Amino acid sequence: MKGPEPLIFELSSPGRKAYSLPASDVPEKDIRSLIPGGFLREGEPDLPEVSEVDVVRHYTRLSQLNHGVDIGFYPLGSCTMKYSPKVNEWAARLPGFAWLHPYQPEELVQGALQLMYELQQYLAEIGGVDKVSLQPAAGAHGELTGLLIIRAYHRHRGELGRDKIIVPDSAHGTNPASAAMTGCRIVEVKSDSRGGVDVGELEKVLDERVAALMLTNPNTLGLFDENIVRIARMVHDKGGLLYYDGANANAIMGYSRPGDMGFDVVHFNLHKTFSTPHGGGGPGSGPVGVKEKLIPFLPVPTVGFDGERYFLEYDRPLTIGQMKAFYGNFGVAVKAYAYIRALGAEGLKRVSENAVLNANYVMRRLLEWYDLPYDRHCKHEFVVNPRRIKDRTGVKTLDIAKRLLDYGVHPPTVYFPLIVDEALMIEPTETESQEALDYFVEALGKIAEEAERDPEKVKTAPHTTPVGRLDEAGAARRPVLRWRRGA
Repeated sequence: MKGPEPLIFELSSPGRKAYSLPASDVPEKDIRSLIPGGFLREGEPDLPEVSEVDVVRHYTRLSQLNHGVDIGFYPLGSCTMKYSPKVNEWAARLPGFAWLHPYQPEELVQGALQLMYELQQYLAEIGGVDKVSLQPAAGAHGELTGLLIIRAYHRHRGELGRDKIIVPDSAHGTNPASAAMTGCRIVEVKSDSRGGVDVGELEKVLDERVAALMLTNPNTLGLFDENIVRIARMVHDKGGLLYYDGANANAIMGYSRPGDMGFDVVHFNLHKTFSTPHGGGGPGSGPVGVKEKLIPFLPVPTVGFDGERYFLEYDRPLTIGQMKAFYGNFGVAVKAYAYIRALGAEGLKRVSENAVLNANYVMRRLLEWYDLPYDRHCKHEFVVNPRRIKDRTGVKTLDIAKRLLDYGVHPPTVYFPLIVDEALMIEPTETESQEALDYFVEALGKIAEEAERDPEKVKTAPHTTPVGRLDEAGAARRPVLRWRRGA
């Protein structure tokens, strides 16, 4: 496989320019009198001298070196980097949406408010809850919002001693972090041999100080907890509430609803389940839905409808307050609304069917080379590890992930969840074709065979990318964020 041509950064040639500006109409003496001397250059800045076409070609080429979901497969576990229909992007850029200002009077934004209101209703139906707030800006922000609602509920009831949040050992890292931000104590509960919450261990930590159990179902192993109804009853019997982390909701739409499982608070990641791919820092959206008894504590404002007009609801005496400026990430909400309306109930159900089918197909094919720590049918994602490969060759998960780059595939999530040694956490998503999945499987298979024949080739990968293997610890602690001439 031939790698890309080396990048040439030194394109400067004396006298070349990429701009043409009129002469300054401010005399130099006036500039010097207006600007303190310490801020004035003594000479011309040492900038590259390049033509416009050089600049355009250079940055266009750089952009093409970035991997993205529009370029190739992106099987990050629990991240759902699905292809986003471009019609949804178009909808979010319609002038009537894109050019709104959040301070416009309600009378002038009835269409936007209608969209938000209907999206709230759709998410409530999908989640099996009674009311939804679109305000949280991301999944972790939704977690914090939901936990603050739970804390406010307990305090309103006079149960000030409820300060324990139970989190499974397979949970997303944001779960304990969000719980800590509310001032609660985090209590970990271990998984059982089937990959679900160990009910016996859960019973040991349940008491009258428990505020909530945070759970992802299916969990980060891609496994649906077979004991969820029993778990919900156990927590409720002790006066606690259940919080649903919706990161993996794209595995269950149309088949099960968190509210029906017994969850009291549910958050969705619109940027995972409902079209907008997330990554690179955003944008995201993490709407939170609640059961009836928690509605008074929702953040303000939510969007209401009186039968004639849509309006922003602020009159909520028990509210936890406002969690984000304005009303949430509206552009992401538009994309999610377009996605739901285009697919409908049956289409959303097919999304889950295809996500689960793709994951099980890839998982079973990979077992020729890789090991499955929990031998169950998975939902939308699964976790394997290279135990046999590592024992025989010394090749580790990180080496395999780096070598995948040479095959033009973004690596899956690695070393997570922490309860699986050398984990490879793979989520094929529902939008990939069988041909794409087969290429991914065959690439991982070839890497396993390479590890047997020439382990050093895998251990020193990647070989065809613009840069080779980096010192990741050094890059994180001492990042070089700009190119320097001669460096």
